[in-house]
Amino acid sequence: MPLLEIHLQLGKARQATLKFNAQLASESQLGRTPESSSITRKSLFKELRDRGVRMTAQRKVLVGIIQEAPRHLDAAALLRLAQQRDRQIDRATVYRTLRLLKRHGLIDELDLMHLEGEKHYYEVKTNRSHCHLACFRCGSILEYASNAFEHLEKEMAKQSGFEIEVVRLEVGGLCKKCRRAEAAGVPGAKHRKLQAM
Repeated sequence: MPLLEIHLQLGKARQATLKFNAQLASESQLGRTPESSSITRKSLFKELRDRGVRMTAQRKVLVGIIQEAPRHLDAAALLRLAQQRDRQIDRATVYRTLRLLKRHGLIDELDLMHLEGEKHYYEVKTNRSHCHLACFRCGSILEYASNAFEHLEKEMAKQSGFEIEVVRLEVGGLCKKCRRAEAAGVPGAKHRKLQAM
């Protein structure tokens, strides 16, 4: 595993350097970490059953798609995939299901650096904090997890007295493949800048 080094300023006089092993997901377009990594996702079906949520046939289709998706999905992509299985599923059903899953704390809503406009993407909550590295050129998303995130979260909570419920970090730049293409002078390899910057 690669080593991640973080330098922290802890108060006025205290500084710390933390070194941790980190998990880096393989590259994919708006992808998610492979199952073999240290980032795992809860079973949405089990969590909803344990909470006594009624599962209609359409809700089962939507939850199954979200659970098994190899990439982060926005509502429009979720609707398209769902309608391939059940033509009766409509946009309102998609949004009601997303709202239900968010209300139960089972999915996270991400903007992924607004690589594709103002879209929001959804992913099943994971067992550990991770960040999303978004490539401005090709749009690929890497999930990156490290015990440094958990340590930093504990340190922030300890120092501030704040009870942290959500940690979300997105990093934008160029992926390894696009950096190589830019260095090699490949036409069109100059990266685009985010409109929000």
